[in-house]
Amino acid sequence: MTGRPALARLPAATRPLVAFATLLRGNGFAVAPEQTIAFLRAVDLLGPRSIEHIRRAAAATLAPPHDRRDTFDALFDAHFLGAAGEPGDDDELQPDDEMKVEEEGAHQEILVGEEVHETGREATAAEALAVRSITPPDDGETLRRFARDLPDAQPRRRGYRRRSARRGPGFDLAASLKAAIRNDGEVMALKRWRRATRVRPVLLLVDVSGSMKQRTDANLAFAHALVHGAPRVEVFTFGTRLTRLTTVLKRRNRARALALAADLVADWDGGTRIGDALQAFLAVPRFAGYARGAVVVILSDGLERGDPRAMVQAVGRLAARAHRIDWLSPLAADSAYRPETEGLAAIRPLLASLTNGSTTAAVCRHILSLGRERAA
Repeated sequence: MTGRPALARLPAATRPLVAFATLLRGNGFAVAPEQTIAFLRAVDLLGPRSIEHIRRAAAATLAPPHDRRDTFDALFDAHFLGAAGEPGDDDELQPDDEMKVEEEGAHQEILVGEEVHETGREATAAEALAVRSITPPDDGETLRRFARDLPDAQPRRRGYRRRSARRGPGFDLAASLKAAIRNDGEVMALKRWRRATRVRPVLLLVDVSGSMKQRTDANLAFAHALVHGAPRVEVFTFGTRLTRLTTVLKRRNRARALALAADLVADWDGGTRIGDALQAFLAVPRFAGYARGAVVVILSDGLERGDPRAMVQAVGRLAARAHRIDWLSPLAADSAYRPETEGLAAIRPLLASLTNGSTTAAVCRHILSLGRERAA
């Protein structure tokens, strides 16, 4: 709901609130659609009596990073109070940026800057909103073998339920007595039990920024295969925004699913703000719940252009919820690879592995290897 026609369909009282969330996204804040809805609900619940009540509701639900709170407050004042002045000293807001401003009442939307990345070889912090088609490489045979092997190689955990087994830590007295009844009360053998295992959820985070341009299509084709091969998978893309693709990737036809994903994601081949995107993910309780006890797989080169402290803090919170975090980078194809960026080097101790993600075959091999570990 970022354009004038979409805003016009909203109730008049909600338009300035939705427009403010759009304004934040235009200025580099990672605001998920669920956060916008939470903002509207918070304002409705509070029945605000002053503009400061709305400010507090916005800060609580839209979760601006601590180091950008001054920018957030300046944008809030400009949007709701018409205050003049600079929104802050953020690097992403340059005076030479091209911006498009739409005014409808108090609505203001800042769209795209000129620092748009074309080569796919360097990271940038600029947000580039684009529409593209997804044409994955011919990895069909690799993905078919992956889908065939995945059901038997999924990461698992011990469940709470017990099941009969030939060997186990204890005796299954109920099963033993049932067997004795069939033998006129004679206990012929003592049955044993063991804990059943359950499939661990998988959370797949796919970097769609400009520096990952050469791998984006193949990674999304892999995501489609993973969604259809495992029962509990969630897929998100991130660059300068956060987008949930799980629902559209559940379509059986891969070409149709990827076409819908191409329409849904807006920040193709743009900037890289991993920390902000992960913080936006964790700010939504439903999203954060997907990480609890999950195997988190991040397909990214880790070339963060935002504040590395935000990335370290977000990955730390994610690691506290997840079973493990595996970071697959195309730069790690060389066995001698060592992370060079400040953010990736700082989070390395939090990762279960930092390994090769340069090809679909390498990604598939790593996911299949996770199922060989003992359930824990």
